[in-house]
Amino acid sequence: MASNAQHLLKSHQLRLTDMRMKVLDLFLARAEALSQNDLEQQLGKVDRITLYRTLRTFEEQGLIHKAMDGTDKQKYALCQHDCGQGAHHDHHAHFHCDTCGKTICVEDIAAPLIAPPPGFSVSETHLVIRGQCDQCH
Repeated sequence: MASNAQHLLKSHQLRLTDMRMKVLDLFLARAEALSQNDLEQQLGKVDRITLYRTLRTFEEQGLIHKAMDGTDKQKYALCQHDCGQGAHHDHHAHFHCDTCGKTICVEDIAAPLIAPPPGFSVSETHLVIRGQCDQCH
């Protein structure tokens, strides 16, 4: 029987590699955004370039999205919508806990559509909510 990770990889037409399976299993097991450093700590000794390429491929194929949280760490979260190659639909808020550093997706709060000043164009919009999570409050 195929695991959730295998099913997701196949549905996004991605080869089943050991690294992809391990990384996707970590995202499926955690209900929070993960940085490359978080993944390295969980996976142990891994090739950083391979991990970076895996994250880039997952983002390009709509498996994960950037989870901006107002910190200098780039984090990623599992896409919950029908995202695909070059088409992300994860325009929602992210909550960042100032105490423990956890970042989670807040699917119920959509990032607002911003009308830029004349002559400007918007490439990305991020809505970050900061405070304390239910574990730290």
